Amino acid sequence: MTDKPQTPAPARPASTAVILRDAADGIEVFMVERHREIDFASGALVFPGGKVDAQDTDPGWGELTAEASPGLRRNLLVAAGRETFEEAGLMLARRRGAPEIIDADAADRLVDAHRARLLQGETTFLDILRGEDLVLAADLMLPFAHWVTPERISKRFDTHFFLIAAPVGQLGTHDGTESVEGVWIAPRQALADAQSGSRTLVFATRMNLTKLARFGSVAEAVAATRAKPVVTVMPKVKTTPEGRWLQIPAEAEYGVTEVFVEEGSTFGRAASRK
Repeated sequence: MTDKPQTPAPARPASTAVILRDAADGIEVFMVERHREIDFASGALVFPGGKVDAQDTDPGWGELTAEASPGLRRNLLVAAGRETFEEAGLMLARRRGAPEIIDADAADRLVDAHRARLLQGETTFLDILRGEDLVLAADLMLPFAHWVTPERISKRFDTHFFLIAAPVGQLGTHDGTESVEGVWIAPRQALADAQSGSRTLVFATRMNLTKLARFGSVAEAVAATRAKPVVTVMPKVKTTPEGRWLQIPAEAEYGVTEVFVEEGSTFGRAASRK
């Protein structure tokens, strides 16, 4: 008797914000450490992000979202902004008619006034921006990467990563629920910490940090991102006598096409093949 092939679980749409700033020794990216009691990537250092919610598709966002790059789905951009506010305490919005993102004092006030209620479901991100006369800065969100969880995994995400040049004045604060630490960190330092075992990185995060580590400034990262089309990555799993390898397309330009995964782990180890 032959087993019928199982239908892959649907991949839920998700957005992730890769928020950059210039520092003395190069670029830094804002990352959060996931709470160890949540069911996905517990304890891992990640970019702020999460699933697209029903509130992210509200038609009201049409008048509260700055014009973005053609072809981008508005709900993905809204989810990136909402998750950034929820997890990182950064508000990627500007006053209506103003050229600049709101400053650190304004962002801190909004976190104090609204974030707890938003996390408890007592308000929506749309209501916050509407009540504060803010417009989401979707025009600053650049498509950076697109990763889809392999079909053999039961919990799958279709995740779009957006590169954002953050206002240096906003420092960010973790939410204490999904994330327990928020930190501005150089991509090379995050990779070194993972190599030493002091931090944990999921595979997609590690690969995107590797790409970010090539850039010496935010301007360089933005220019390179604008110049290259995003290549969708859905890793393929190859089993060999030595263990499992995750294969990714060379055209995605991560510098490798295969990364070794230790038994029982979803995290890629340093061993890799070009």
